[in-house]
Amino acid sequence: MESKAWTEKVMQGVFFIAACTSVLAVALICIFLFANGIPAIRQIGFVKFITGDIWRPGNELFGIFPMIIGSIYVTAGAIIFGVPIGILTSVFMAMYCPKKIYRPLKAATELLAGIPSVVYGFFGMVIVVPIIRDFGRTLKMMGLVEKSGDGKGILTTSIVLGMMILPTIIGTTESAMRAVPPQYYEGSLALGATQERSIFKVVIPAAKSGVITGIVLGIGRAIGETMAVIMIAGNQPRLVNNILLGVRTLTGNIVIEMGYATGLHREALIATGVVLFVFILIINFSVALLKRRGEHE
Repeated sequence: MESKAWTEKVMQGVFFIAACTSVLAVALICIFLFANGIPAIRQIGFVKFITGDIWRPGNELFGIFPMIIGSIYVTAGAIIFGVPIGILTSVFMAMYCPKKIYRPLKAATELLAGIPSVVYGFFGMVIVVPIIRDFGRTLKMMGLVEKSGDGKGILTTSIVLGMMILPTIIGTTESAMRAVPPQYYEGSLALGATQERSIFKVVIPAAKSGVITGIVLGIGRAIGETMAVIMIAGNQPRLVNNILLGVRTLTGNIVIEMGYATGLHREALIATGVVLFVFILIINFSVALLKRRGEHE
C-alpha cells in the first residue's frame, strides 16, 4: 500500500510538471513577443503601424494594414470554400454514409490533416494557379476585370486554404452531430418532416456549438498558415480590390523578411507577430466562450 501511494504521488508530480511546462512555454512566448514587439509599436506609432498602407522598411515606413486586410481576405475566402463543403461532408458521414464507405472516407479526411503545408503549396502552384490564371485571362477578355494577374492571388489562396481547413471542420462537426441524441432526429421524422429537413432544422441546430467551434478552429488554421500561402498568394504588400491579384498576409510578411531584417525592421516584424498573436487569442477566446454557452444550453 505504501509503495502504491508513493507511486501515485510521483506520477502526480510528473503530471504537474508537464502541466507547468505547457503553461511556461505559453508564458515565455507571450513575454518574448510583447517585450520585443511593444517597443517597436511605440516607436512607430500604434495608429501608423496598424492603419498605415505602405510597407517600406528601407524608408522606415511600417504600415501593416495591407497585410491585415490580406489575411482577412484569404481567411474569409477559405471560409466560403471550406465551411459548406466541410459541413455537408459531415452530414453525409454522420447520417448517410454506408459502413463500407465510412472507414476509407474517414481515413481520407484525416489524411488531409497530415499532409504538410508545403505539399498543399506545391499542389496550388502546379494545379490551381494555372487554372485561375486562365480563368482570369478569360474574364479580362470578356471585359469583366481590368487585371487578370498571374494566377497567384486571393482566389487561389482561398481555394487551397479551404482545402486545408476541411479536416478540422469535418472532424468537429461530425463528432458534434453524433453527440446529438437520436430521439431528436427520430421525433422530427415521426412528426412528418423529411430526412433533410430533420437534419438541417433539428440535428445541426442541436449541434451548433460543435459546428461553430469547428468553424472557428478552421479560421485559426487559415489565418496562421504560412508556407502554402507564401507559395501561392503573390506576396505583394498592397491593398487590392480584385480577388485575382496577389496579396501578402501577416504570416507571410514575417517569414519573407525575418531572415535579413535588422534593427527597427526586425522589431516591426516581431510586432506584426504580436498583432497575429492577438488575433489567435481572440479566436481561442471565442472557442472557449462558445463551449461554455453550449454547456449551459
